Amino acid sequence: MTTSVRDHVRAAWWLPVFAVVATAALFLVVKDSLTDDAYITLAYAKNLAVHGEWGLIAGEHANSATSPLNILLLALATLLTRIFGDAHPVIALGLVTVAAGGVIGWAWMRLVAALRLPSFAGVLGIAVVLLNPFVLSAIGLEVLLIPAALILLTVFAVEGRPVWFGAIAGLAVMIRLDLVVFVLILAFSAAAIRRKLVRAVLAAVAVAGPWYLFSWIAFGSAVPDTLVIKQLQGGLFGEWSFFTGPVMYFTGRKIVTAIAFAPALAGLFVLVSWFLVRFAVRWEKVVKIGPLAALGAGGVVYYGVYTLMGVGPYHWYFVAPIVSLSMSGVAIVAFWLARSREQERLESRPPALVLGLVGLALLGNIAVIAKPGVPWESPLIFGNWASAPDYARVGKALGERLNGATVSSPGEIGTLAYYCECKIVDEFSDRGRVVDKVEKRIAEANPITSFALRVNYFFFDRSIKPEPIQYELKYAAGPATGPDSWTVHSAAKGVGHFSLVPASRP
Repeated sequence: MTTSVRDHVRAAWWLPVFAVVATAALFLVVKDSLTDDAYITLAYAKNLAVHGEWGLIAGEHANSATSPLNILLLALATLLTRIFGDAHPVIALGLVTVAAGGVIGWAWMRLVAALRLPSFAGVLGIAVVLLNPFVLSAIGLEVLLIPAALILLTVFAVEGRPVWFGAIAGLAVMIRLDLVVFVLILAFSAAAIRRKLVRAVLAAVAVAGPWYLFSWIAFGSAVPDTLVIKQLQGGLFGEWSFFTGPVMYFTGRKIVTAIAFAPALAGLFVLVSWFLVRFAVRWEKVVKIGPLAALGAGGVVYYGVYTLMGVGPYHWYFVAPIVSLSMSGVAIVAFWLARSREQERLESRPPALVLGLVGLALLGNIAVIAKPGVPWESPLIFGNWASAPDYARVGKALGERLNGATVSSPGEIGTLAYYCECKIVDEFSDRGRVVDKVEKRIAEANPITSFALRVNYFFFDRSIKPEPIQYELKYAAGPATGPDSWTVHSAAKGVGHFSLVPASRP
């Protein structure tokens, strides 16, 4: 690290502190309103920390956790909370969330120093992530680990550190395997990484390889079952697909969706503008911003890959393209502003105006986040049948009522499983219910995908049978009307109820 870079690091030392404080404050806003899928993650972490099992419910091994690293970090933090008594996964989530925010701040401090950017660009880069409604509405999932990994990859690509780049690449694919899209694009965007690509690859394999090898053999699949499960959920969102998902959300929550996607669209405009200039004039006259542009380009390619995969428009699936394009746009414009102060031929007013508008827009984000009241009773983007507190109440009552019996999930299992600590089963908790889905997906896939799935499930025990059930839990609109029935409320669905009924078949 040169003396100049060290001076810039010292000048921007407060960015990680800002990120930690902001993340902690926002976690207090959202912690009581976690989505059902967030509780799937917390249930996995609790089981691993308390029982040493990889699964959604105690006594049942599963492989439906999309983000292995998120589970491992949450389980470690949960284990630490046991020092003071019982396990507290929600407190553990707070610790991991704040730590991820701090990493984002640290990475922006490094990027500001490496590229001699104005410090307020780091504030904007952090804020476009932390104040995004889609991110805040999915806390508990890997939505802050994703931008943390992406901005670290960008920093080490800019700094030309192949081993560190490879190590973070390994962690990135443990956060989500599909982040390999960003890893590849960022790796080839930086000459220093390309020249020592073998070192980067070896570092990545050393970090991620052991986990995926272990998962492939011990759990029967390297890639989690969620890929197959989600791809077979056609029709769940009606006519809407991942590609048209933003329009679906806009029809329901116009302002929230607009402020969520606006920074990404602005980043896309900046990225396209740079590419047009890049190929319209001689290279010597164009600012070289390879990794910054690659970060945004990764978001575009990622969006295309998800469109081709045919998965549904779950709002957390949009986090990677949103945060990558948003951070890329801020970094590119800030780089333009920084260079304009050194080169008279570059105009400084346009980038300053753009960054100022981003700052003003983020003030609007704060207003939208605060409007429902704090702490939140429900996420801004929400589609579950019940609020988290109502699900918790039903889950606890269900655990007392079942007395060891097995019940089928109504379709949303995370919060119920977390609180009931009972045998509640579906394809996310019962591996026996995945067998038919795997065979169906292999049979219907094209030859290449089918071969990849066969390799992935080479060690999968197809003899596992679904757990027999004694009860079914069903959801219906309107208040409860009888015994073994609980009224719930959802900001998305209104008043509804869950009913426990004898199983129609085992």
